[in-house]
Amino acid sequence: MRNMTEASVHPALWPAPLATKAVEATVTVPGSKSVTNRALVLAALAAEPGWLRRPLRSRDTLLMAQALRALGVGIEEGVGRHGEGETWRVIPAGLHGPATVDVGNAGTVMRFLPPVATLADGPVRFDGDPRSYERPLHGVIDALRALGARIDDDGRGAFPLTVHGGGALDGGPVEIDASSSSQFVSALLLSAPRFNQGVEVRHIGGTLPSMPHIRMTVDMLRAVGAQVDEPETGGEPNVWRVSPSAVLGRDITIEPDLSNAQPFLAAALITGGRVTIPDWPEHTTQPGDALRAIFTDMGGSYELSEAGLTFTGTGRVHGIDVDLGDVGELTPVIAAVAALADSPSTLRGVAHLRLHETDRLAALTKEINELGGDVTETEDGLHIRPRPLRGGVFHTYDDHRMATAGSVIGLAVEGVEIENVATTAKTLPDFPRMWSTMLGAES
Repeated sequence: MRNMTEASVHPALWPAPLATKAVEATVTVPGSKSVTNRALVLAALAAEPGWLRRPLRSRDTLLMAQALRALGVGIEEGVGRHGEGETWRVIPAGLHGPATVDVGNAGTVMRFLPPVATLADGPVRFDGDPRSYERPLHGVIDALRALGARIDDDGRGAFPLTVHGGGALDGGPVEIDASSSSQFVSALLLSAPRFNQGVEVRHIGGTLPSMPHIRMTVDMLRAVGAQVDEPETGGEPNVWRVSPSAVLGRDITIEPDLSNAQPFLAAALITGGRVTIPDWPEHTTQPGDALRAIFTDMGGSYELSEAGLTFTGTGRVHGIDVDLGDVGELTPVIAAVAALADSPSTLRGVAHLRLHETDRLAALTKEINELGGDVTETEDGLHIRPRPLRGGVFHTYDDHRMATAGSVIGLAVEGVEIENVATTAKTLPDFPRMWSTMLGAES
């Protein structure tokens, strides 16, 4: 894992606020990154303009928007009618190169856009943060080559690389191993309606992680007029087929990012308080919806009403034995909560987290243990034995979910300092203010 023995070069340390009372707050969470970036790609490939209402404005989504602009797509930002918040109008255009795309360290940008670039008329150069060079991309690169694309990556199977767009792609059947990232499947499916033959993606590897994200992709494709056959609706196991078709421009309202609601719900669980997240959807494909059941098993309770999701804690946190394979992004904060529980926890099914923004399993083990915890890595997860924790620096490794995990521990442990809390801007802009405001609402 990168920088495992040293802090990243970020001198500012943010003192994580200590909760002195039970939290009582309503927290409005910005839009979903996963939905926003999928909606941007689909709108860019559409045959007519579309609108995104209440999109997330964060580093990852702005990187996606800027990349699409570099390919010729128009994205106009403004405020919607009737005070409904920010609205982006996406105006499709003929995709063109030469162009240069900065993916940062955004998995959705680095995986979703190379297939889009095959449809551009000219070369598209992709580059990003140093960590992006280490994250797996071979599934997308190999699949695109099998479908007729020309890609120069000097044999790395990773960034930097150049996609030589020919204005179209044949498409057709392809086999991939997506066991390291479900985004490999989503990447191919999102652009598939525009491929001459559509696509048939057959996963041939081990267990597919994060299946809710693939279901999200399928649902959003169908919403813009695509025909998708999938395992969930009686199709062949581990096979997805998308027929060639026009993509329709739509008016889409982005759901709140339920995964980003996690630290605020955790605050209610840990402090014995109550937190309400407005606009929590009754039905959703977002992995964060699993928090209702997971945090209930850890000692809280919830009510879903017109006001949103209200989660209530008792101040006692129980350990949990849970398979997080479908919802791996929730692991860092669940691990933080488990470190404060009254019994041990085992988090399973998340070996793929070693390939995320950082090696999250190694990072969580190191940082919690350096605060006095007792965490051990297993083959596919973590075993956590609660112990009294102490203050200290909690390093983030430029990973937004590490920063929120450390902040959750800081609610109950005095003297925790978060290194580079600004990395939360990746998906949750203004997190420090939101966190402090939530605690300020105690009185």
